[in-house]
Amino acid sequence: MPMTHHYADINGISLHYVEATCLSDEPNPDTLVFLHGFPEYWGTWQAQIDYFRQQYRVIVPDLMGYNLSDKPKDVSAYSVPNLIALYAQFVKTISQNKAVHLVAHDWGGAIAWPLAAFHSGLFGKLVILNAAHPSTFSREMAVNPEQQKKSAYIHRLVADNGVEYVEQDDFCMLKDMLFDGMHDTQFSERHKAEYLRAWKQPGAVNGMLQYYRAMPQLPPEPSSSPNDVTTQQGLHDATNVKIPHIRIELPTLILWGEQDEAFVTGILEGIEDYVPDCQVKRFADATHWLHHEKPDEVNAAIYQFLKS
Repeated sequence: MPMTHHYADINGISLHYVEATCLSDEPNPDTLVFLHGFPEYWGTWQAQIDYFRQQYRVIVPDLMGYNLSDKPKDVSAYSVPNLIALYAQFVKTISQNKAVHLVAHDWGGAIAWPLAAFHSGLFGKLVILNAAHPSTFSREMAVNPEQQKKSAYIHRLVADNGVEYVEQDDFCMLKDMLFDGMHDTQFSERHKAEYLRAWKQPGAVNGMLQYYRAMPQLPPEPSSSPNDVTTQQGLHDATNVKIPHIRIELPTLILWGEQDEAFVTGILEGIEDYVPDCQVKRFADATHWLHHEKPDEVNAAIYQFLKS
């Protein structure tokens, strides 16, 4: 049975999503919802869709601002409270009153963490792939110069010419980040064309960058003076970064590629203070894109966790 494409009207926002019905004879299968990150689209999860639809109903949306979903021009639409409300209602809409488990990567994970914290009743289990917990990310941003350096690229994205920067030379920046940023992974020309098609959707790049513009706290900007770190919000010292307390009560699995260029591994330290029922599986030779690099191992780890 083929995958089917749908649109859900959520609080006036049209979210495009793909549904892959369960291929087993299970009369009431659980639902898995997968949330992608930057700069991807629903198709990033193809290996997971093919694997998990054997026993689960699989729902894979394009995030708001991406590909075929609506792309509000007002940056306030991308605030954390609005994102939580939007995706909570989306899950309610597609759940069919069945158990739902949430799997998320990168910006999808940045949404999933607070979504699971404040709407835990919607979910059975949570799986996170290389997406920093808001509390430990803020902590590392405040005290870890290496994390500040890793996050400095964000200032290029939120600059006035951010869209032009991303789109220049036929999306060279995104191609370098995604296609050339992985270990031992080759994207087919067809897959590359599908990504390019998603990036070329009208307003898509601006929509993708809205998430960064709406961040409650930007990382410290690089400064010529080692004693003066200034952010767009006027923070003159990185230690002024506020650390939120986001506690997750759901059983949670974190899959982490340790060669991540966006996050230091120290982000995982103390995670149990915020996620007490947590398992962490590290992939020493994987990067930020571990679901592409190690799809079989990722799928097996998620499956084992869901069945435990």
